[in-house]
Amino acid sequence: MRKCELCKKTSPFISKIINICGDCIRKNFDMVKDKIFEIHRTIRQKDGLPEEIPSDPKGRKCRICFNGCSIPEGERGFCGVYENRNGKLVFKSGDWKKAYVYWYYDPLPTNCCATWVCPGKKEYGFYNLAVFYCSCNFDCLFCQNWIFRKKMDRTSLNTVEDLLEAVNDKVKCICFFGGDPTPQVVHALIFAKKALKRYRVRICWETNGAVSKPLLAQMAKLSLESGGCIKVDLKCWTEEMSFFLSGVPNKGQKENFKYLVNFHRLRPDPPFLIASTLLVPGYVDMVEVEGIARFIASLDPSIPWTLLGFHPDFYLSDLPPTPRSYAFSCLEIAKKAGIKELHIGNMHLLS
Repeated sequence: MRKCELCKKTSPFISKIINICGDCIRKNFDMVKDKIFEIHRTIRQKDGLPEEIPSDPKGRKCRICFNGCSIPEGERGFCGVYENRNGKLVFKSGDWKKAYVYWYYDPLPTNCCATWVCPGKKEYGFYNLAVFYCSCNFDCLFCQNWIFRKKMDRTSLNTVEDLLEAVNDKVKCICFFGGDPTPQVVHALIFAKKALKRYRVRICWETNGAVSKPLLAQMAKLSLESGGCIKVDLKCWTEEMSFFLSGVPNKGQKENFKYLVNFHRLRPDPPFLIASTLLVPGYVDMVEVEGIARFIASLDPSIPWTLLGFHPDFYLSDLPPTPRSYAFSCLEIAKKAGIKELHIGNMHLLS
């Protein structure tokens, strides 16, 4: 049990990294924002990442994602993989066709958050080529794949051709995830287009959805035409909670989700668009879940939504796993909002 520094409420769902409850983060954001930003700066400094989104008025503008970094000469953008070299935006590896990425074969059906609505659930004996990009444009305190932060070096540097060699007749789908595919999406798009010329595979993305609109359009086109999907991790609803949990605003994420609904209507079966939300105790609470539920339902109630059990990890490792009762309460909230396709993932993690 911990006590909130502001309202003095005690709860097992208050993390020691901030000692402030979810309600107070939302209601008293002006009082806590400096502390929140300092938490993220400190964590990123430890991992050798830029401490905040650069906003140099004379810097080189990056248009890969919604962070809109304006990078000073000789410095890197928030994701750590783009640099301003002599006034030019340059990929850290020096080549758009070289990315910090690794991959493995995941037997179908996988434990993917979309398995329950995916054609892959019946494709026994085949594989998903899981492509893990070692970078991210968010800074999530609860990251389940935080190890990517230690792999942004030459040991994970691979070309498009290296990745193409991994595709074969046993691969039915290719899923880009991470970290997040957004920072290195150009590499992913080049690879995906070449793979589709050689093999009949589904192209899928597991992402925070905060990529720039022109690149998102290319991602969507590939998934729509190949029978794949885009899985957007809607981490929370309020911007205050987004700043705390992920270090960035979530307005762009919501805008892109709305945009993707247009593609979903073109191919609702198998679903093109799937939402997922990690139920972080105390922070992704009823307020956040209800906001997301109403948002999805207002756009298209047929969009599948997976509510995921939380495993204590990274800088929120002191929180307990998602309580079973809470997960099912969230499910009821989503049902009442009118969402038709719902699923609880990571059931084995529920406490």
